[in-house]
Amino acid sequence: MRSHHCTDTMNRWSQERLQEEFDRQAQCLVHKGYHELAGLSVAEFMAHVEPLKELVRDFAGPEPDVENRHIPFVIVVKSELVSPEQAMPLVEINNAPGAVGMYPVDTGSFKPFEGLDVPTVPVYLLLNVDTGQQTLNVTPNDALIAIQSEDRSPLTIVEGVALVTHFPEVLTDKRRYNCFSMLGSRRGDKRVPAMWISHGRPRLGWCWAGNPHTWLGSASCGGRAGA
Repeated sequence: MRSHHCTDTMNRWSQERLQEEFDRQAQCLVHKGYHELAGLSVAEFMAHVEPLKELVRDFAGPEPDVENRHIPFVIVVKSELVSPEQAMPLVEINNAPGAVGMYPVDTGSFKPFEGLDVPTVPVYLLLNVDTGQQTLNVTPNDALIAIQSEDRSPLTIVEGVALVTHFPEVLTDKRRYNCFSMLGSRRGDKRVPAMWISHGRPRLGWCWAGNPHTWLGSASCGGRAGA
């Protein structure tokens, strides 16, 4: 599947371009076999995906920033259809598959924190995504305050997995993007899930909420939309 770099500024994402990007992401999911993992036919799986295309037609992004870091939308498949453990091996960078490494905890113990407005449908759109270069070397605790002060929302685990599924380059393109924490999923302790490259492979793991890392930002979105 061809990798797509989000190199255009937001005001150059025409309606035609947005529709092409939606089709690319939908085809990516089918190519990777998400329908089979969900126990569905292609038609049944796409019945969850296709209604979101109408929402893309109404998409309005923010003003572009000078670094072109914002990704307009990402198709997110919830754990009820495909779990992070199933999805991460399908993420590939330089032919190396992704992996989950969260010992001694697991992804199922993390839940979206109270008040996070996640659509109830099994497939939805994550809008106006930023991996958080401005929060590099900032603790997740402090980054969450900054994200919420800008009326943005932190990403959950499934949203982070969706982001690297469709845009694996966010973990390697250090000019525009960065490895990131997903502050929207917590388990009642100080652990925060994070996504980075470990031993050449994409890794879903966790870090401490009070520890800063020069290579780890905190991803956020401008909103979410379900059909």
